[in-house]
Amino acid sequence: MSVAQPPTEDSNPKPKRGKMKVRPALSFSDKDKVGTVQPHDDALVVTLRVGGYDMKRVLVDQGSSAEIMYPNLYEGLRLKLEDLASYDSPLVGFDGKVVIPKDQIKLPVQVSSEVVKVDFIVVGAYSLYTAIMA
Repeated sequence: MSVAQPPTEDSNPKPKRGKMKVRPALSFSDKDKVGTVQPHDDALVVTLRVGGYDMKRVLVDQGSSAEIMYPNLYEGLRLKLEDLASYDSPLVGFDGKVVIPKDQIKLPVQVSSEVVKVDFIVVGAYSLYTAIMA
């Protein structure tokens, strides 16, 4: 798929030089694939800097519609009740069951040199992961 701009009045425009921002991409080489069965369906689990701490076992799920935080991360960050905002929309878990979230909180997440504020929904359920990032 590509996007093209229709020609303007001047059919021979002079090339413009602009700054290109190069963003680091997550990629894997053939060397990284050694010992795996392709195509694979393994989960992508990373370590992210959340709230100033390195959080391990963060699941990256592009199919998720929300960023989820589980109680072990909430407790590990030593967050206070006054840091939370109410959240009452039900969520559907991986197993298809409806989960009622507890609250939500906005925390800084650092990826490379960029820091963004992310709204995490705090879900009182057991998970192997500390958080899920959409």
